Amino acid sequence: MGYLLHSALRNLKRKRSRTALTILGIMIGVASVTLISSIGQYGASAVGNELESLGLSGLTISTANGSSSMLKEDELSVIETCSGVEAVTPVLVETADLSSKRYETQALVWGIDTNADEIISLEVIYGRMFDRSDIKGRESVCLVDEAFANQAYARSNIIGKTVSVLCAGTEQEFEVIGIVKTGSGLLQNMMGNYIPTFVYLPYTTFQQSTGKTGFDQIAVKVQNSDEVSETGQGILSNLERFSGQVGGYLANNIAKQRETLDSMLSIVTLVLSAVGAISLLVASLSIMTVMLVSVSERTREIGVKKSLGATRGTIMLEFMFEALFLSLFGCLCGLTVGCVLSFLGASILHTTFVVRGDVVLLSLIFSMLSGVIFGVYPAAQAARLNPVDALRQNG
Repeated sequence: MGYLLHSALRNLKRKRSRTALTILGIMIGVASVTLISSIGQYGASAVGNELESLGLSGLTISTANGSSSMLKEDELSVIETCSGVEAVTPVLVETADLSSKRYETQALVWGIDTNADEIISLEVIYGRMFDRSDIKGRESVCLVDEAFANQAYARSNIIGKTVSVLCAGTEQEFEVIGIVKTGSGLLQNMMGNYIPTFVYLPYTTFQQSTGKTGFDQIAVKVQNSDEVSETGQGILSNLERFSGQVGGYLANNIAKQRETLDSMLSIVTLVLSAVGAISLLVASLSIMTVMLVSVSERTREIGVKKSLGATRGTIMLEFMFEALFLSLFGCLCGLTVGCVLSFLGASILHTTFVVRGDVVLLSLIFSMLSGVIFGVYPAAQAARLNPVDALRQNG
């Protein structure tokens, strides 16, 4: 057996260019599948982290009529008393122009309550969150995200600075009392100014500035994450009883949206992986071609070996080992390249390096099987050669 392995390796070395090209084809296929699976895994993780960082979890309650009808304080109170509800906060949102003395950008202005950081994952890194006096007094204070602070003042801590917000045709100045960690950091790093910055106001100040008398939505944090749908249905039932309007409200389960996004990412990853698998299959077919050419070139050598007592099984095993080595070397090179590219991509995007173990295992199994399957026919052709006829050949 050791002699057969050594002989197979020696034969591959004799045609180094052809061997290298065959290995390269398999390597590209395996590297593609590995890289695509890593991208898909990273994408699913990024979507989950992004939704969490933006506070998109739990439930949001809105009216069925959308912007033509707003939620009121009474409805907020009803939701607070519902079973399974841990915390609620009113939410208002508008697009606006946000500017400082040196910098101007598009922004999303959010009107929120004092407990919003418990529900929509606001992480205050400098300064403070709104308190009850800010809400009751409709104070002209705001929170801005770290990205805006860095762009406007080249530093993160700009507590005490004044910014101007032009929203709904009204321009007003606000004192910065808090800096929040940029929730959409991933998107902003990738797309720059295409993603608007966030600025947060006390919801009462927001209402006063825009003339709104209610809330666009009410964000709800549920006590049990496994009962989001049930809690949402309970909230809708209580609101309908309170208002007497059947079907007048909507409960948006953000977890379901996350599942939908994850499913979409899985489908895209599967399709792209299938493309990579097809390229791997084509590369595997090249193993058969190379081995058939090798059989043709080594016909006389096979005849000599058979005349010296080599059996059909011995000849077949030698060619099978050659095919197996080609596929195995190609797979190992492909896994190495795929892992290196995944690592470099993770480093550039400042995220965790992830390579799925099942993909590595499947790549190895597929490569070994392809080596065996596509090496069988050429090996059988070599084993069936008649030694007398083979010795007549000049190859």
